[in-house]
Amino acid sequence: MPFSPSHFGDRLTHAIKAKRSPLVVGIDPRPNQLPPSLQTDSGDLTATAKSFATFGKAIIDTVADLAPAVKPQAAFFERLGPEGMAALAEVCDHAVSAGLLVIMDAKRNDIGATAEAYAAAYLGPKPESAWGCDALTINPYMGFDTLEPFFKQGQSTGAGVFVLCKTSNPGSDALQSRQADGGDQTITDLVADEIQRLCEASLGESGYGNAGAVVGATYPQQLEHLRNKMKNSILLVPGFGAQGGSAADVAAAFDENGLGAVINSSRGVIFAYEKEKYQSQAAKSWQDAVRQSALDAIGVLRDSTNAGKLA
Repeated sequence: MPFSPSHFGDRLTHAIKAKRSPLVVGIDPRPNQLPPSLQTDSGDLTATAKSFATFGKAIIDTVADLAPAVKPQAAFFERLGPEGMAALAEVCDHAVSAGLLVIMDAKRNDIGATAEAYAAAYLGPKPESAWGCDALTINPYMGFDTLEPFFKQGQSTGAGVFVLCKTSNPGSDALQSRQADGGDQTITDLVADEIQRLCEASLGESGYGNAGAVVGATYPQQLEHLRNKMKNSILLVPGFGAQGGSAADVAAAFDENGLGAVINSSRGVIFAYEKEKYQSQAAKSWQDAVRQSALDAIGVLRDSTNAGKLA
Protein backbone atom coordinates (compact mmCIF):
# COMPACT_ATOMS: atom_id res chain seq x y z
CA MET A 1 0.00 0.00 0.00
CA PRO A 2 1.46 3.40 -0.90
CA PHE A 3 1.53 5.81 1.98
CA SER A 4 2.57 9.35 2.70
CA PRO A 5 5.30 9.83 5.33
CA SER A 6 3.70 13.19 6.13
CA HIS A 7 0.19 11.82 6.75
CA PHE A 8 -0.56 10.45 10.21
CA GLY A 9 -3.34 8.05 9.20
CA ASP A 10 -1.09 6.55 6.53
CA ARG A 11 1.91 6.33 8.84
CA LEU A 12 -0.02 4.56 11.57
CA THR A 13 -1.64 2.17 9.10
CA HIS A 14 1.77 1.40 7.59
CA ALA A 15 3.20 0.74 11.07
CA ILE A 16 0.33 -1.62 11.93
CA LYS A 17 0.95 -3.59 8.74
CA ALA A 18 4.72 -3.61 9.21
CA LYS A 19 4.44 -4.96 12.77
CA ARG A 20 1.45 -7.15 11.83
CA SER A 21 -0.03 -6.00 15.10
CA PRO A 22 -2.70 -3.57 16.33
CA LEU A 23 -1.37 -3.50 19.90
CA VAL A 24 -0.51 -0.14 21.43
CA VAL A 25 1.31 -0.40 24.75
CA GLY A 26 0.38 2.24 27.30
CA ILE A 27 3.21 3.46 29.51
CA ASP A 28 1.55 4.23 32.85
CA PRO A 29 4.24 3.87 35.55
CA ARG A 30 3.18 3.67 39.19
CA PRO A 31 5.82 3.87 41.95
CA ASN A 32 4.51 0.91 43.97
CA GLN A 33 4.21 -1.36 40.92
CA LEU A 34 7.64 -0.89 39.43
CA PRO A 35 9.87 -3.96 39.41
CA PRO A 36 11.62 -4.32 42.78
CA SER A 37 14.96 -3.35 41.27
CA LEU A 38 13.51 0.03 40.22
CA GLN A 39 11.53 0.92 43.33
CA THR A 40 12.70 3.91 45.36
CA ASP A 41 11.63 5.93 48.37
CA SER A 42 8.24 7.29 47.28
CA GLY A 43 9.12 10.67 48.74
CA ASP A 44 12.19 11.06 46.54
CA LEU A 45 10.66 12.51 43.39
CA THR A 46 13.98 12.78 41.57
CA ALA A 47 14.84 9.11 42.14
CA THR A 48 11.32 8.02 41.21
CA ALA A 49 11.44 10.04 38.00
CA LYS A 50 14.71 8.36 37.04
CA SER A 51 13.10 4.97 37.69
CA PHE A 52 10.12 5.95 35.54
CA ALA A 53 12.46 6.84 32.68
CA THR A 54 14.40 3.58 33.05
CA PHE A 55 11.16 1.58 33.23
CA GLY A 56 9.57 3.31 30.24
CA LYS A 57 12.62 2.89 28.06
CA ALA A 58 12.90 -0.78 29.03
CA ILE A 59 9.24 -1.33 28.09
CA ILE A 60 9.92 0.28 24.71
CA ASP A 61 12.96 -1.93 24.10
CA THR A 62 10.90 -4.98 25.03
CA VAL A 63 7.95 -4.34 22.68
CA ALA A 64 9.54 -2.31 19.86
CA ASP A 65 9.17 -5.13 17.34
CA LEU A 66 5.64 -6.02 18.48
CA ALA A 67 3.74 -2.72 18.60
CA PRO A 68 3.26 0.08 16.07
CA ALA A 69 3.03 2.72 18.81
CA VAL A 70 3.29 3.43 22.51
CA LYS A 71 0.97 5.66 24.50
CA PRO A 72 2.62 7.41 27.45
CA GLN A 73 0.09 8.66 29.99
CA ALA A 74 1.27 12.15 30.92
CA ALA A 75 -0.49 12.22 34.30
CA PHE A 76 1.75 9.61 35.90
CA PHE A 77 4.81 11.65 35.00
CA GLU A 78 3.27 15.04 35.79
CA ARG A 79 2.59 14.03 39.38
CA LEU A 80 6.37 13.98 39.93
CA GLY A 81 6.77 17.60 38.87
CA PRO A 82 9.57 18.88 36.64
CA GLU A 83 11.67 15.74 37.11
CA GLY A 84 8.73 13.63 35.97
CA MET A 85 8.23 15.72 32.85
CA ALA A 86 11.91 15.34 32.02
CA ALA A 87 11.48 11.58 32.39
CA LEU A 88 8.47 11.68 30.06
CA ALA A 89 10.50 13.54 27.44
CA GLU A 90 13.25 10.94 27.76
CA VAL A 91 10.72 8.13 27.23
CA CYS A 92 9.21 9.83 24.18
CA ASP A 93 12.61 10.42 22.62
CA HIS A 94 13.55 6.79 23.21
CA ALA A 95 10.37 5.59 21.50
CA VAL A 96 11.08 7.74 18.46
CA SER A 97 14.63 6.36 18.32
CA ALA A 98 13.18 2.83 18.44
CA GLY A 99 10.98 3.57 15.42
CA LEU A 100 7.69 3.64 17.33
CA LEU A 101 4.94 6.20 16.92
CA VAL A 102 4.21 8.16 20.08
CA ILE A 103 0.60 8.85 21.06
CA MET A 104 0.70 11.27 23.97
CA ASP A 105 -2.25 10.59 26.24
CA ALA A 106 -2.73 14.01 27.83
CA LYS A 107 -6.37 14.76 26.90
CA ARG A 108 -5.66 18.42 26.27
CA ASN A 109 -7.98 21.16 25.09
CA ASP A 110 -8.81 24.82 25.54
CA ILE A 111 -9.94 27.73 23.40
CA GLY A 112 -8.18 29.96 20.90
CA ALA A 113 -4.52 30.76 21.46
CA THR A 114 -4.28 28.34 24.39
CA ALA A 115 -5.36 25.41 22.21
CA GLU A 116 -2.88 26.54 19.58
CA ALA A 117 -0.13 26.52 22.20
CA TYR A 118 -1.01 23.00 23.35
CA ALA A 119 -1.06 21.82 19.74
CA ALA A 120 2.29 23.43 18.96
CA ALA A 121 3.80 21.90 22.10
CA TYR A 122 2.93 18.30 21.27
CA LEU A 123 2.23 17.70 17.61
CA GLY A 124 4.90 17.06 15.05
CA PRO A 125 8.52 15.97 15.05
CA LYS A 126 11.17 17.95 16.83
CA PRO A 127 12.01 20.82 16.40
CA GLU A 128 8.53 21.56 14.99
CA SER A 129 7.16 20.74 18.44
CA ALA A 130 8.84 20.57 21.84
CA TRP A 131 7.58 17.07 22.64
CA GLY A 132 7.88 15.54 19.17
CA CYS A 133 4.73 13.39 19.34
CA ASP A 134 2.93 11.73 16.45
CA ALA A 135 -0.51 12.16 18.01
CA LEU A 136 -2.27 13.61 21.04
CA THR A 137 -5.52 12.69 22.77
CA ILE A 138 -7.88 15.66 22.99
CA ASN A 139 -11.22 16.36 24.66
CA PRO A 140 -14.02 17.74 22.42
CA TYR A 141 -16.47 18.71 25.14
CA MET A 142 -15.64 22.44 25.10
CA GLY A 143 -17.00 22.60 21.55
CA PHE A 144 -15.88 21.50 18.13
CA ASP A 145 -14.16 24.81 17.36
CA THR A 146 -11.56 23.84 19.96
CA LEU A 147 -10.53 20.83 17.86
CA GLU A 148 -9.47 22.94 14.89
CA PRO A 149 -6.11 24.22 16.24
CA PHE A 150 -5.00 20.66 16.97
CA PHE A 151 -6.23 19.32 13.65
CA LYS A 152 -4.54 22.13 11.70
CA GLN A 153 -1.27 21.66 13.56
CA GLY A 154 -1.39 17.97 12.73
CA GLN A 155 -2.11 18.69 9.09
CA SER A 156 0.95 20.90 8.86
CA THR A 157 3.32 18.59 10.74
CA GLY A 158 2.22 15.08 9.73
CA ALA A 159 0.71 14.40 13.15
CA GLY A 160 -2.77 13.32 14.21
CA VAL A 161 -5.30 13.65 17.00
CA PHE A 162 -7.37 11.10 18.87
CA VAL A 163 -10.62 12.70 19.96
CA LEU A 164 -12.44 11.33 23.00
CA CYS A 165 -15.68 9.93 21.62
CA LYS A 166 -16.99 7.12 23.84
CA THR A 167 -14.74 6.61 26.83
CA SER A 168 -14.38 3.38 28.77
CA ASN A 169 -15.22 4.63 32.27
CA PRO A 170 -18.53 3.50 33.85
CA GLY A 171 -19.81 7.05 34.31
CA SER A 172 -19.38 8.08 30.68
CA ASP A 173 -23.04 7.40 29.83
CA ALA A 174 -24.19 10.23 32.08
CA LEU A 175 -23.03 12.74 29.49
CA GLN A 176 -21.98 10.91 26.36
CA SER A 177 -25.14 8.84 25.88
CA ARG A 178 -27.60 11.69 26.43
CA GLN A 179 -29.84 12.49 23.49
CA ALA A 180 -29.02 15.69 21.67
CA ASP A 181 -31.69 18.24 20.72
CA GLY A 182 -34.52 15.82 21.45
CA GLY A 183 -33.63 13.61 18.47
CA ASP A 184 -32.20 10.16 18.02
CA GLN A 185 -28.60 11.34 18.07
CA THR A 186 -26.58 11.15 21.28
CA ILE A 187 -23.78 13.48 22.31
CA THR A 188 -21.38 10.71 21.30
CA ASP A 189 -23.00 10.56 17.85
CA LEU A 190 -22.45 14.29 17.37
CA VAL A 191 -18.78 13.91 18.29
CA ALA A 192 -18.46 10.95 15.93
CA ASP A 193 -19.96 12.97 13.07
CA GLU A 194 -17.43 15.74 13.65
CA ILE A 195 -14.54 13.26 13.73
CA GLN A 196 -15.74 11.73 10.47
CA ARG A 197 -15.93 15.21 8.93
CA LEU A 198 -12.33 15.89 9.88
CA CYS A 199 -11.29 12.54 8.45
CA GLU A 200 -13.01 13.21 5.15
CA ALA A 201 -11.06 16.47 5.00
CA SER A 202 -7.76 14.64 5.49
CA LEU A 203 -8.01 11.27 3.74
CA GLY A 204 -4.77 9.50 2.96
CA GLU A 205 -3.85 6.65 0.64
CA SER A 206 -4.83 4.24 3.41
CA GLY A 207 -8.43 5.44 3.35
CA TYR A 208 -8.07 6.83 6.86
CA GLY A 209 -7.84 10.44 7.95
CA ASN A 210 -5.78 12.24 10.55
CA ALA A 211 -8.52 12.40 13.21
CA GLY A 212 -8.76 9.24 15.25
CA ALA A 213 -11.42 8.46 17.82
CA VAL A 214 -11.11 7.07 21.34
CA VAL A 215 -13.83 4.42 21.80
CA GLY A 216 -13.75 2.15 24.84
CA ALA A 217 -13.74 -1.63 24.66
CA THR A 218 -16.15 -1.75 27.58
CA TYR A 219 -19.06 -0.68 25.33
CA PRO A 220 -18.90 -3.20 22.44
CA GLN A 221 -22.35 -2.42 20.99
CA GLN A 222 -21.57 1.28 20.79
CA LEU A 223 -18.15 0.42 19.37
CA GLU A 224 -19.79 -1.34 16.44
CA HIS A 225 -22.21 1.55 15.95
CA LEU A 226 -19.41 4.11 16.01
CA ARG A 227 -17.20 2.09 13.67
CA ASN A 228 -20.01 2.34 11.11
CA LYS A 229 -20.37 6.09 11.66
CA MET A 230 -16.64 6.82 11.42
CA LYS A 231 -15.57 4.71 8.46
CA ASN A 232 -12.45 6.80 7.82
CA SER A 233 -11.26 7.18 11.41
CA ILE A 234 -8.68 5.00 13.10
CA LEU A 235 -10.11 3.95 16.44
CA LEU A 236 -7.96 3.96 19.57
CA VAL A 237 -9.60 1.42 21.86
CA PRO A 238 -8.77 1.49 25.60
CA GLY A 239 -10.29 -0.86 28.14
CA PHE A 240 -8.87 -4.09 26.68
CA GLY A 241 -7.43 -6.47 29.25
CA ALA A 242 -7.13 -5.05 32.76
CA GLN A 243 -10.32 -2.97 32.45
CA GLY A 244 -12.36 -5.99 31.39
CA GLY A 245 -12.64 -5.64 27.63
CA SER A 246 -12.09 -8.89 25.71
CA ALA A 247 -10.88 -9.52 22.17
CA ALA A 248 -14.48 -10.28 21.19
CA ASP A 249 -15.50 -6.89 22.59
CA VAL A 250 -13.06 -5.04 20.32
CA ALA A 251 -13.63 -7.11 17.18
CA ALA A 252 -16.01 -4.56 15.66
CA ALA A 253 -13.30 -1.88 15.72
CA PHE A 254 -11.44 -3.43 12.77
CA ASP A 255 -12.18 -3.15 9.09
CA GLU A 256 -12.32 -6.18 6.81
CA ASN A 257 -8.53 -6.17 6.44
CA GLY A 258 -7.76 -5.98 10.13
CA LEU A 259 -6.90 -2.30 9.94
CA GLY A 260 -8.57 0.87 11.20
CA ALA A 261 -7.97 0.26 14.90
CA VAL A 262 -5.28 0.14 17.54
CA ILE A 263 -6.01 -1.64 20.80
CA ASN A 264 -4.38 -0.24 23.91
CA SER A 265 -3.17 -2.36 26.80
CA SER A 266 -1.35 -0.68 29.66
CA ARG A 267 -1.44 -2.44 33.03
CA GLY A 268 -2.08 -5.83 31.45
CA VAL A 269 1.27 -5.68 29.65
CA ILE A 270 3.61 -3.42 31.58
CA PHE A 271 2.94 -5.03 34.97
CA ALA A 272 2.73 -8.60 33.70
CA TYR A 273 5.51 -9.68 36.06
CA GLU A 274 3.02 -9.32 38.94
CA LYS A 275 0.75 -12.01 37.51
CA GLU A 276 0.98 -15.64 38.51
CA LYS A 277 0.53 -16.60 34.85
CA TYR A 278 3.89 -15.06 33.97
CA GLN A 279 5.95 -16.07 36.99
CA SER A 280 8.18 -18.40 34.99
CA GLN A 281 9.14 -15.57 32.66
CA ALA A 282 9.43 -13.10 35.55
CA ALA A 283 11.86 -15.44 37.28
CA LYS A 284 14.28 -14.82 34.41
CA SER A 285 13.53 -11.13 33.87
CA TRP A 286 10.58 -8.82 34.43
CA GLN A 287 10.96 -7.77 30.81
CA ASP A 288 10.49 -11.38 29.69
CA ALA A 289 7.11 -11.38 31.43
CA VAL A 290 6.16 -8.08 29.74
CA ARG A 291 7.13 -9.42 26.33
CA GLN A 292 5.20 -12.65 26.80
CA SER A 293 2.11 -10.72 27.89
CA ALA A 294 2.34 -8.52 24.77
CA LEU A 295 2.72 -11.60 22.57
CA ASP A 296 -0.29 -13.20 24.25
CA ALA A 297 -2.40 -10.06 23.74
CA ILE A 298 -1.48 -9.94 20.06
CA GLY A 299 -2.24 -13.64 19.72
CA VAL A 300 -5.69 -13.28 21.26
CA LEU A 301 -6.48 -10.32 19.00
CA ARG A 302 -5.34 -12.26 15.94
CA ASP A 303 -7.39 -15.29 16.93
CA SER A 304 -10.62 -13.42 17.68
CA THR A 305 -10.70 -10.42 15.32
CA ASN A 306 -9.83 -9.42 11.78
CA ALA A 307 -6.39 -8.49 13.10
CA GLY A 308 -5.57 -12.09 12.26
CA LYS A 309 -5.38 -11.00 8.62
CA LEU A 310 -2.35 -8.88 9.48
CA ALA A 311 -0.35 -12.05 10.13
